[in-house]
Amino acid sequence: MDRARQLSADSVASGDPTSWFERLYAEGEAGAAVVPWVQGVPNESLIEWAAGRPGAGRRALVVGCGTGEDAEFLAGLGYAVTGFDIAPTGIAAARRRHPGSAVDYQVADLTALPAPWSGAFDLVVEIYTVQPLYGAVRAKALAALHEPVAPGGTLLVISWATQEDDPVRDPAQMPWPLTRAELDIARGPLRERSVEHFMGNSPPLPRWRAEFGRD
Repeated sequence: MDRARQLSADSVASGDPTSWFERLYAEGEAGAAVVPWVQGVPNESLIEWAAGRPGAGRRALVVGCGTGEDAEFLAGLGYAVTGFDIAPTGIAAARRRHPGSAVDYQVADLTALPAPWSGAFDLVVEIYTVQPLYGAVRAKALAALHEPVAPGGTLLVISWATQEDDPVRDPAQMPWPLTRAELDIARGPLRERSVEHFMGNSPPLPRWRAEFGRD
């Protein structure tokens, strides 16, 4: 985590708050750093949420998919999955780790999504990808999450949680948990279906699991 924090702080200081993702993935591929969120398994809170919810050919979008574990999990449930990440090296790793996958892996930026994705997905999943963002780009990314959700579709947000209204965020200490107000930014015009606040296991920290829908 130390190297990721250093790269994040340097990127924020340089005025380019997202460029460090690609650099971290590249260093990870070279064995010079660890990408701390690459666990090799799907997120446990996603697995719990998805129980009894088969994909049945519906379209799913995984935000900041990294090396693809969550995307592959949803594809295994029958979803037609698109996974995207801002880091080309991360997407290359996902394609290499999952040869022959049915997932459509793409390089894209959450704050400037391809126009054809607007309102196109029955399920949009965001897990821990906004937490490392700092400042204005964080708010812009949160506000973009509802855009790909189709009519009748679902936005699922899973993150570390804080109940502070206005927490102090040190640029050198990412990731920063989402506040309740930030979940509302992510919801946008969608309807709130459920917001769970619970203690996660690894690490043992408070979490949000929020489900929003477009009626």
